[in-house]
Amino acid sequence: MDSPMCLVKNADGELCIEPEAIDYLMGLKQKVVVVAVVGLYRTGKSYLMNKLAQKRSGFALGATIQSKTKGIWMWCVPHPEKTDHTLVLLDTEGLGDVEKGDSKNDAWIFSLAILLSSTLVYNSRGTIDNDAVEKLQYVNELTEMIKVKSSTVDEEEGEGTQFAQFFPNFVWTVRDFTLKLEIDGRVITPDQYLENSLQLKKGYGKKMNDYNVPRECIRNFFPSRKCFVFPSPTTPDNMHRLDSMDEAELSEHFRAVADTFCRFIFQESRMKTVIGGHTLTGEMLGHLVTTYVETIAKGNVPCLENAVLAMAKIENKAAVDEGLAVYQKGMEDVKALFPVDINQLSENHLRSETQATQAFMKRSFKDDNGEFLKALVEAISNHTANLFKQNKDASEKKCKALLENLSALMDQGIKEGTYATPGGYELYCYHHDNIVAQYRAEPNKGVRAEEVLEQFLKDKSAESNSILQADKQLTENEKKIQAEKKKTAELEQEKAALNEQKAEMERTIENIGRGQEKYLKEMKEKMEEERNQQQQEFNRTLERRMQEQKDLLEKGHKEKAELIRQEIEEIKKNNQLERDANSQNQKALLDDCKQQAEEQSKKIEALMSALNNKSQAPVQVVERLCMVM
Repeated sequence: MDSPMCLVKNADGELCIEPEAIDYLMGLKQKVVVVAVVGLYRTGKSYLMNKLAQKRSGFALGATIQSKTKGIWMWCVPHPEKTDHTLVLLDTEGLGDVEKGDSKNDAWIFSLAILLSSTLVYNSRGTIDNDAVEKLQYVNELTEMIKVKSSTVDEEEGEGTQFAQFFPNFVWTVRDFTLKLEIDGRVITPDQYLENSLQLKKGYGKKMNDYNVPRECIRNFFPSRKCFVFPSPTTPDNMHRLDSMDEAELSEHFRAVADTFCRFIFQESRMKTVIGGHTLTGEMLGHLVTTYVETIAKGNVPCLENAVLAMAKIENKAAVDEGLAVYQKGMEDVKALFPVDINQLSENHLRSETQATQAFMKRSFKDDNGEFLKALVEAISNHTANLFKQNKDASEKKCKALLENLSALMDQGIKEGTYATPGGYELYCYHHDNIVAQYRAEPNKGVRAEEVLEQFLKDKSAESNSILQADKQLTENEKKIQAEKKKTAELEQEKAALNEQKAEMERTIENIGRGQEKYLKEMKEKMEEERNQQQQEFNRTLERRMQEQKDLLEKGHKEKAELIRQEIEEIKKNNQLERDANSQNQKALLDDCKQQAEEQSKKIEALMSALNNKSQAPVQVVERLCMVM
């Protein structure tokens, strides 16, 4: 993307998506790291984003008191340090714009920045004092603006506790910082400065509550926090031309902090994930943006769980289509060679089926009841049955054409009466056997070779018997011997055709068994991957909350620390309940798959029995087997 484009338009206080930007995201298949910047208007947010894009210009900068950025603008650039990843930069409309005068609109912009990003940069000027913290008032309203799950037992408390698991990392950038980083004469780091500014005060009453609440919200919702303090980049007289100034003209200290900031973002900002720990591509981010903005436009509160489920449904359907496309492409080469023998077709089928399942597994997520994986299996099964039929038809067509060509001279001899003479039967048998020998010598006839030959011999049986009976050179006894010989040959060919069908069926059964094994193996691996993602997500949250508890204890806030301890226990309990529920669902899904496999095996056994007993024509049995597949 050469320059930023508007992602979410803010027109007269109404938010709507920009189709062109969504289309761009839909074409982005790489994993994304999403960095959003928020803050009061005219605090230099856009400059930071241009710096992250490693461009001198891009996001609009302004030297007047008017806000330049409206809505949310997006710039997608290759990630400087993560190969095959895209860095998505979101520059948001300035909060507190006097021209807009709509705090509710500001709150939605702020909420969207949180929902869409993996790192949230809050940009402010001057110092982190009580006024600066209070200006971050939107944090206090998050439980009203965002829902984690569609329903919770204890709405507010449950939601607030869960936010920390799914919210982005928080980076506070303080611009035009002029103070010394010292506390009681001791030099401190920017991070320590931030944590000191977020310390809670002991006591009770409205004044104390008003002081502590925004700090508690920041601490609870954003357990991962980082701070950078920037000196002024240049003199006040030069600020109006900041976007056109050379880097060398900027303050050396400012440039050093900016470089450190960018390096931190590039190295520490994680990929965008959603509930369950699943990482997003640009395309999935596009679905997420659309869902959230449309939800807000309808006057509803965005829900992480509902948005993820809606996105999962879209992605899983696309994963089915992608998996089927992979299978179809994998079978194109062998299809061009039809007819082929059953082994060649089966090997291509198994390889393509494995590739298709892997493609599906790579893209799909939260397919908890296996609905979409089953859909893929069914789609592949239908396509396989069609391919197997095409291969049989191609084999039958080739074999019939070959026999028609080989028997043309003999058919001409019949018309001309060549065999209607004494000794004619011997000549007929010679020509007949020669046709069969030449037919057998022809390679690559496919899976219907013996069956077509069997039908050919049956069709020629009456003709052969007529010539035999009319041959006056043969005695009655010789005619009986020849008739028995011919009958034996036909029975042998019938047996050969049956063995051909059995071999095809046995290989097909082997394919089904191997396919089922791979299907279950891939499913188990996918379940294990999602379990690990969820556990990593939980461990990260638990570690941060435990650190928060430790910090509060060290500062003497025993009551607050006790509340966090209770939250930690609740988080552990909920995590265990969720893991148990997931395990039960996954076990039920695996059991269902195994049961289906057993039922399929029983049907196959019945078909094999029918084939062995010759109670049905072999072709009918194999066709029914394809339906079982």
